[in-house]
Amino acid sequence: MSKINEIQVLLSKKAELNARLSLLPYDGTPEIKTISGKDYLYIRKRVLNKVTSTYVDVYSDKLYNVLLRNNAEAKKLRREMRKIEKNLAALGYKEGTLRPNVILARDFARKNRNAIIYDQVILEGIGTTFPEIEAILEQGIIRNAKVEDVQKILNLKRAWEFILDDNVLLAKTDFNLISYIAKIVNEGFYINGGEVRGVPIKIGGSTYYPPIPLATKVKENIISLLSAPLNEIDIAIELCLYIMKTQIFNDGNKRTAVIACNHYLVSKGIGFLAIAHDNVSKFKEMLVNYYENKHPNVIKDYLKTCIHKLLPNIK
Repeated sequence: MSKINEIQVLLSKKAELNARLSLLPYDGTPEIKTISGKDYLYIRKRVLNKVTSTYVDVYSDKLYNVLLRNNAEAKKLRREMRKIEKNLAALGYKEGTLRPNVILARDFARKNRNAIIYDQVILEGIGTTFPEIEAILEQGIIRNAKVEDVQKILNLKRAWEFILDDNVLLAKTDFNLISYIAKIVNEGFYINGGEVRGVPIKIGGSTYYPPIPLATKVKENIISLLSAPLNEIDIAIELCLYIMKTQIFNDGNKRTAVIACNHYLVSKGIGFLAIAHDNVSKFKEMLVNYYENKHPNVIKDYLKTCIHKLLPNIK
C-alpha cells in the first residue's frame, strides 16, 4: 500500500471512530448521588479543564450498567483514535485546512442533516414520521420501531457524520471512500457490506438485470467519471446514478450513491443533494426508466433540482 493510500485508510478509520463516539448517548464516568435518601445517576466529564456533572435519571441497575458500558466503549474508541493519530504522525501527515466555502457547505449540510436523512429513509421505503426520525437520531431508539429500521437510520447518521468529518472532506471522492460508505450503510446486515457485489440481483419493478460488476472495471469507471470534462454538479449526478445503476454492492446502493454524491458536492463547496420525500414515487419511476435506458436526461435534470446550493449561480 502506498503512503498516500495508507494515510487515507487511517483517516477513514479515524472519522468512523469519531462517528461511533458521537452515537454514544452518554459519554463520561457514571456517578451516583444520594439526595434526600434517593439515588440519582449523573455523568461526570472533564470539559476544557473543568469537571462537569450532568443529570441522567433516577438510579436503576440497568441504566447504571448502560452508563458503564458507554464509558468503557468511549475510552476504547479514544484509545484507538490516539493510535491512529500516532501512526499518521509517523507517516508525516499534517491536518490540512478546509476552504471557507467547504466549511460553509459542511455546516449547511450538518444543519439540515436530520431532514436529509428523513428524505433518504422515505426513499428506502421505511414508514416513519419526521419527529420519529429525530427521536431515533438523537436518542438511538423509539418505541414500536423495527430494529432493522433503527439500524438503517443510525447507519445513515454514521455515514453522514463520516463524510462531513474535516479530514474526510479533504480526501478525494474515489472508489475506496465509496466502498467505505457502503460498509457503514450496510453494517449489521452484511459482513462485507463494502465489497463489490459477486452475486446476481434483480431490480424490483424493472426488466433491468445489472451485470455482476468487476472491481477493476468499477474503479476505472469511477476514475474516468470523476475526471470527465463536465461541470462539478453534472459529475456529482453522474456518480450518483452510476452507483445506483451498476448496483456495485449487495445492498444499500441508493443510500451509498446519495451519500457519496454529497461528499463530492460538499467537498467542492457546492451544497448538498436531497431527494424530497414527497417526490419519492416520481423519482423511483424515473430511476426505473433510467435503468432501462429510457429518457436518461429526465432524471438528471430532476436531480439538479434536488441540489441545495450555497450560491444560486453555481453550475
